[in-house]
Amino acid sequence: MKTLPATPGLPRQISSRLSRRSLLQAGGLGALAMGVPGAVMAGVDESQGLGRGAAAKSVIFILCCGGPSHLDTWDLKPEAPDGIRGPYKPIATSVPGMRISELHQRMASMTQHFSLIRSMTHVGNISNHFDAMHHLISGQADAPPDSPYLGSILSKVRPNPDSLSSYVWLIKCVGDPVFCAPNIGTGGHLGAMHTPLFVGSASNHPAMPGFKPPEELLASVAKDRLQNRERLLDCLDTEGGPNDPTRATRDWRDLHHRAVELSSGSGAVQAFDLEREPTEVRDRYGRHPLGQNLLLARRLVESGVGFVTVNGWTGPSPNAVLGGPPSSSWDMHGGEMGMGNAFGNGSYGMGWCLPCLDEAVAALLIDLEDRGMLESTLVVVTGEFGRTPTINAPGANPGRQHWPSCYSALIAGGGIRGGAVYGESDKHAAYVKDKPVRPQDLGATIYHSLGVPLETRLGKDGFTRPISTGTPLYDLFG
Repeated sequence: MKTLPATPGLPRQISSRLSRRSLLQAGGLGALAMGVPGAVMAGVDESQGLGRGAAAKSVIFILCCGGPSHLDTWDLKPEAPDGIRGPYKPIATSVPGMRISELHQRMASMTQHFSLIRSMTHVGNISNHFDAMHHLISGQADAPPDSPYLGSILSKVRPNPDSLSSYVWLIKCVGDPVFCAPNIGTGGHLGAMHTPLFVGSASNHPAMPGFKPPEELLASVAKDRLQNRERLLDCLDTEGGPNDPTRATRDWRDLHHRAVELSSGSGAVQAFDLEREPTEVRDRYGRHPLGQNLLLARRLVESGVGFVTVNGWTGPSPNAVLGGPPSSSWDMHGGEMGMGNAFGNGSYGMGWCLPCLDEAVAALLIDLEDRGMLESTLVVVTGEFGRTPTINAPGANPGRQHWPSCYSALIAGGGIRGGAVYGESDKHAAYVKDKPVRPQDLGATIYHSLGVPLETRLGKDGFTRPISTGTPLYDLFG
């Protein structure tokens, strides 16, 4: 808690010890404390398809936390020996010569809408979730500790004037903290104004009956009182006086004013109301957390959010003995870590997770195409790394370990041409053979898709940094 000097005009009990939470509570905004920066547009018109304030271009970034196996999804090696190739067969797709896992039945019929990157790689042997995720979603290699993530950067350089914010995260990684990159909730050196709104949890997600939108969207007092209490922040004093232009003062003022705007409108809450969607649309996405979160992501993009990160958690399998935390569906170590068979139908099994991913991503791409949004919405699907070519514990409960040297990603929309395969791995998918794609190259590709100049620089204390040192994958555009 931060202690501030007494401020004339503020109640003594407020001015003596004024934390961010107590400030907003005193202002009548209740739980609006931590999520304001990610709030969505307050003026959504559902009758016009939620599109009145849609961002010119946007990103849905599906982060399969834990690291899915590239050898069992998008880069199968059927000629590899036992103990490497896995049990799944590659199947033909709508693009001649482009083959993916047999568990991707829906996506196989629509490969013309997306491209595959089979040469993702980390610089250095980054084999833990924490660091690999930090580098991936900051769009950098050797990312400094205070690096902001892609969504935070884009909320800074591409604010949508028709939206109250640009950045939402659907189900923050919870459970084991190793799955949480350090700056998810801080905005890095960009500060609190560029943190996302976190939506949902294991006990409150859109696949559940009675899903509730974030409390941050709801004011705790009447509108007229909210407006009167804005004066609290305007009177906030710091060491430099009431007009001190320090970053902390500016951030708190902006947070409060945006909170009042948000809680004064109904559109933000409507964007989270999936009951407004036809039953057949919800069914098409799949009635599991990943499917319903991708449907919610589409609604948020329509309502003006520029960057939505979706945790790739597929939820507990109906066949599960172990439920699995909502962070690590894809951390499929197998029996070695008590997760069951990585090729089975449990919560940590590809027999459950891959069909969920297939169903949800296919529905999202079809939905975006049907609504005329695919060209303006970049969809990225990846994990923080891949899995080892060698299968560990190949008996009853096999699995694969972490593998940063080579993995895959799916990319669609946003000007990306479909039906292409970029890069190549070696015969066992252990190492990149051609056209390596580093985290900074993926980040640069995202910026290029959105029209953000790569020479853009951000920083603090007079020291600026380029938003990317990577090279966009120009071959995928056209």
